[in-house]
Formats: sequence, structure tokens, C-alpha cells
Amino acid sequence: MNILRSPFWATTWRLIKDEVGLLVALAIVTGGLLGFLAIADEVIEGETAAFDRAVLLAFRQPGDPAATVGPHWLPAVALDITALGSIAVLSLIVVFTVSYLVLVRKRHAALFVLVAVLGGLGLSNMLKALVGRTRPDLVPGAPVELSASFPSGHAMLSAVTYLTLGALLTRVETDRRARPFFLVVAVILTLMVGYSRVYIGVHWPTDVLAGWCLGAAWATLCWMVALWLQRRGQIEPAGA
Repeated sequence: MNILRSPFWATTWRLIKDEVGLLVALAIVTGGLLGFLAIADEVIEGETAAFDRAVLLAFRQPGDPAATVGPHWLPAVALDITALGSIAVLSLIVVFTVSYLVLVRKRHAALFVLVAVLGGLGLSNMLKALVGRTRPDLVPGAPVELSASFPSGHAMLSAVTYLTLGALLTRVETDRRARPFFLVVAVILTLMVGYSRVYIGVHWPTDVLAGWCLGAAWATLCWMVALWLQRRGQIEPAGA
């Protein structure tokens, strides 16, 4: 008998993976919160103005901020991508996901998705009102946005939604080789949405960075709570 497959070693290996996973999750939550607080402090003090302006204008043609760099079709693509982080699109994704989970009687998982996303939305709106940063005014013809600029709601909510759904899919996928795929896709979508916000000129770069930091921290924190509840038998077990 292979000793590494014995019940003792199987249990030991599972505990080691759980501990490593907890440490990684804590590192993400802590790093995300510290990153957000550091950026917020610099933004409130006005220390990021030069950086934000330089990065935003780097996406525009020199001497003509109305024209973007890159191929002529890229602005239209950026608008399509930025819609993936809009309230309308994310709401549809969440509604369909929650509806499916309720239909298959995974009500606790459905509640987890709702709490994670709605909690992230509430946190984003509260911080926008608290900081009250104005939108960039460097790009003529940029889409009109009525909410405050900091943090980027698109960046934060796309991180919360896509990372939460990616984590859910990794828990039900039986093939270990395929599990990282869902989180990789979630990260790529989140990065693309944030990049598009700066590219079309509706957010300062630090808005997006702060949204990414806080969104990743919030999604990870919610997932840690869900795993804790799962181990206490108050949420569906892994693979269910």
C-alpha cells in the first residue's frame, strides 16, 4: 500500500492545504485592505494627481487628448469591455446565478453570492460618497458618469462578482487541473474592465487600483466566511 495514500497522510495533507489556503486568503485580504488604505490616503491628500494625469494621458495621442492610442477599433472594444463591469450586466449575471442556485436547492450558496455582491455594492457607494472625488476632465467626449470617481465601482464590483463566481466554480469542479482556469478567467475579466475605465477616460488610475484592491479583499473575506460556515455545516459542502 502506498503510504502517502493512507488515511493518516491523506488527512495530514488536507490539513496542510487548508492552512496554506487560509494563509494565502489572509494575505490577500490584508494586502488588499492595506493597499486600498494607502491609495486612499494619497488620493485624499492630493499626492497622486501627477501620477494619475500622466498615466491617463499616456492612453491619449500627444497634443490631442480626444484621440486614443492604438488601432482605430480599440475604443469601441473598450466600451464593450467596460460594460462587463456595469451594474446592468453584473446584475443580470448575479440574478441568473442566484436563480440557478435556488432551482438546484443550493440556497445557502445563493445567499452567499447575494451578500458578497450586494455588500460590495454598498461598500463601494459608501466610499464614493465619503471621498467625493471628481471624475477626470482631461478627455473630451468621454462618457458621462454621474457618480463619484473613487473607488472605481466597475473595477471593484467586477472583482467581487467575477472572483466570487470563479471561486464557486472551483469548488464544484472535480478536475483539479481545470480549477485554476475559472479564477484565471475571473482575474483577466477584472483586469480588462479596470483597464478599460482608464482607457476611455472616465476614471483616474488610482480609482481603478483602489477598486481592485478592495474588491479582491472583500471577495476573499466573504469566501473565508463561507468556508467557515461550510465547515460548521451551515452551508452546502464542497462539491454539493
